[in-house]
Amino acid sequence: MSDTETAAPLARVVGDVLPYLRRHARALTGSQEEGDRYAAATLEEILRDRTVLAKDGRTPKVGLFTAFHRIWDGGQGDVAPPPGADRGARAQALRHLSRLTPRSREALLLHTVEEFTLDECARIMDVSRDTVADLVDTARTEMHEAVRGRVLVIEDESIIAMDIEALVRDMGHEVTGVAATRDEAVRLGRDDPPDLILADIQLADDSSGIDAVNDLLEGFPDTPVIFITAFPERLLTGDRPEPAFLIAKPFMPPQVISAVSQAMFFASTETLRA
Repeated sequence: MSDTETAAPLARVVGDVLPYLRRHARALTGSQEEGDRYAAATLEEILRDRTVLAKDGRTPKVGLFTAFHRIWDGGQGDVAPPPGADRGARAQALRHLSRLTPRSREALLLHTVEEFTLDECARIMDVSRDTVADLVDTARTEMHEAVRGRVLVIEDESIIAMDIEALVRDMGHEVTGVAATRDEAVRLGRDDPPDLILADIQLADDSSGIDAVNDLLEGFPDTPVIFITAFPERLLTGDRPEPAFLIAKPFMPPQVISAVSQAMFFASTETLRA
């Protein structure tokens, strides 16, 4: 079989799961640019050794995330950091993250946001299942207690909005308001600027949560944003710009809790601004 013939199946296999790897990489780094650097390095590694995708009977998604975590665990030096990465609010956030138990945050994201089983997480991280379980529990404790902030919820479905509000309050954060439309979101956000925005895409009056977020980010561009949407494909396109934090509906509470904990660490997270 020619290289062209083998490349096509590989592209299809990787293409199906690559958006989720990019989401994971952005959540770990808090940056689309830096996350995509790690994703690109992962693809280069797979081209060198394609057996990693199906080694030991693992699924392509587990194989892709395994290759990523080999690079990630190798340290920041394996992927060139962007200019200025050692300065400013983002550097401060990364220093804060460095004080967490090593690898706990990775385990939490893999298990709760990406929905890998503990056994799959163990394969990806090359540790035991019990170790993964301990890391997830440790991350929940350390991250949930480390930062408290003010959250604006943009969601037009009242039951979902109440669920999100309850989750956020149970974590110890303050909810500054709940908006169902773009105009309401902009008004609430400008009157009482939040530390974090949780936003749906499609709102009650057919207005856009994306537009609402972009309006708000004109006033406070470093505010992290989590999009919770039934239409993740609208944002997981591979084009710039993309959000660093994205959860698909229907969601599980641990996904929201983990994403909120992650986002609160990144005061300068890239969202929908290039």
